[in-house]
Amino acid sequence: MMCNQTPIHRSSSWSGGDEREAGAFDNSGERPQGRTTSCRRGGVPVATFNTTIEEVLSRKTLTSVYQPIVELDRGRIVAYEALVRGPRGTALATPDALLAAAASAGLTAEFDWACRASALQGALEAGLGSMTKLFINVEPASLRSTPPPELDRLHQLSAAALSVVVEITERALVADPASLVDALTRYRAAGMGIAIDDVGADPASLALLPFVEPDVIKLDMRLVRRNTDTEIASIVSAVRADAERRGAKILAEGIETREHLERALVLGAELGQGWLFGRPGPLPSPLPIHQRRGDGLLTFASSEPVAPTPWSLVENRRDRRTASKRMLMPMSRHVEQRALIGDPRVLLGAFQDVRYLTAATLRRYRALATRNSLVGALGVGVASTPAPGVRGGSLPVGHPITGEWTVVVVGPHDAAALIARDRLDNCDEAERTFDYVITHDRPTVIAAARALLQYIDPAPQPAPPHDGATTPLNPPASPL
Repeated sequence: MMCNQTPIHRSSSWSGGDEREAGAFDNSGERPQGRTTSCRRGGVPVATFNTTIEEVLSRKTLTSVYQPIVELDRGRIVAYEALVRGPRGTALATPDALLAAAASAGLTAEFDWACRASALQGALEAGLGSMTKLFINVEPASLRSTPPPELDRLHQLSAAALSVVVEITERALVADPASLVDALTRYRAAGMGIAIDDVGADPASLALLPFVEPDVIKLDMRLVRRNTDTEIASIVSAVRADAERRGAKILAEGIETREHLERALVLGAELGQGWLFGRPGPLPSPLPIHQRRGDGLLTFASSEPVAPTPWSLVENRRDRRTASKRMLMPMSRHVEQRALIGDPRVLLGAFQDVRYLTAATLRRYRALATRNSLVGALGVGVASTPAPGVRGGSLPVGHPITGEWTVVVVGPHDAAALIARDRLDNCDEAERTFDYVITHDRPTVIAAARALLQYIDPAPQPAPPHDGATTPLNPPASPL
């Protein structure tokens, strides 16, 4: 009976006991809640010796292990996720210790690149091939960094020999929307898949799913560990709706027991990961025949290019109208007010110039930022943080978006936008006229929001504790 199911026995091959006691794993064999490292947990021994993050990176002593991802209906392995290990027996054996040291030294991006290099190298050496997918985590800190030149050849080999799924969290979108939009475009152009991790850990992240357009949605492990309640039902409803729109696969993490498996299936998961199916370890060599052949279960969708401006999406619609600013102001506020009800949403406004971003508007946006996933404002001269909790972006004079006035709200299940173009009348401010469209068409609203997201500034970051390498603004030469 299901109530008599017991967890899979977990004994450590390194410490002789449960890895949780050694501080190497949480109880799933995966990354713990609140992780900030791009390379997830693998089994590691208790730390006993000292080393530095600079030594680890320069000597290339990071290694990778791989945890299987299975098709739940048939139990077949369709992918592996790369997990990092530090040098055995050192103070930097665990991913948490590695990341803390990298952050302290201002080397988070370099650490992230090294993790990815280790994962790719291990997969190439094991002959993983392109039929079985390889999941690799990417952190926000590396989105604006350039990979070391010596990794370019490895990336080129991987592009030809492997089928990579880039795994991100919603933090990447909140931390640096512009860089993530650019990175996702490059990843897809290079033939990579996109997965978003930890979905449901924070219900506010659900409104961000449409902007990532993932091929795989990874449910946070707590969803299969708890009895279904109204909160979980709401989360799963939003996830399944987004997956159905795009044809994405739902993956449940942290599956350790048959009861977890049954819950995962009820939640709509087609894929699973956890100790019930296998602990992290070396890749098998040779791969089983079905893994070498593949079955087409995991396919990657293409993305539409980001629109240059919101108005470009609606300029040919027959329902466009003309009205004065005075008449459009109540409509604009009505769209904003949709962010006051229901689930957390994304609210973005393009105000042409900072002089139109009034004190009253900033007070509204500041209040809305306390309950929503992301609130942002764009315009000439707009600061990176125009109000507490509000993300900003300054547009150059003459930028096409500065000729438009847009307010968009996107939630897990609904969306609305006012999209207007200035007719450049020579008249009083309140009587300026705009061509406009009010739309609730979800794909159009999401596309308009993506057009604005690409100009939102990164979240402010604390200064590194020493003079580390600066982060260039140019996108990486390699897609990874």
